[in-house]
Parts: sequence; structure tokens; C-alpha cells
Amino acid sequence: MGMGQAGQGRRGGSRSNNLVVPQANAALQQLKYEAAQELGVSIPQDGYMGNYTSRETGSLGGYITKRLVQMAEQQLTGRSNM
Repeated sequence: MGMGQAGQGRRGGSRSNNLVVPQANAALQQLKYEAAQELGVSIPQDGYMGNYTSRETGSLGGYITKRLVQMAEQQLTGRSNM
């Protein structure tokens, strides 16, 4: 069972970052823009970030992940403030 099967893996043509809860899309987009603003990274109007360096997109992704973990930890402990 390798990555060669149709639709699997990054080369299979399917996206692996589909949302588990599609209704969360707007909140995640808002979080992305807030994180970018805090880091001083401007997101183009069309949302295409292909011209950014791996460092820029990686720092943004890492920061977003950190914020999501913080939010989950607070929710698990019953705290609602960040």
C-alpha cells in the first residue's frame, strides 16, 4: 500500500488538508489574517501565497498552530479568554 494508489498522498492530486468541520472555515480564515497581521506578513487579496518563502509561510502556519493549540487547551480546561 504505497503512495502510488489513486488519490492518495501529495502526488495523487487530492488535497489532504480538508476541514473536518467545514463550518469552521470562516473562523480559520479570520485567524489566518489575524496571525499574518501580528507577524507582519501581508496576505494578497486573492489569497495566493505561492510567491512567499517557505520561512514566511512556515512561520505563519506554526503561529496559527500554536494559537489553535492554545484555544483547544483553554477549551479543555474551561477557560474562554485568551
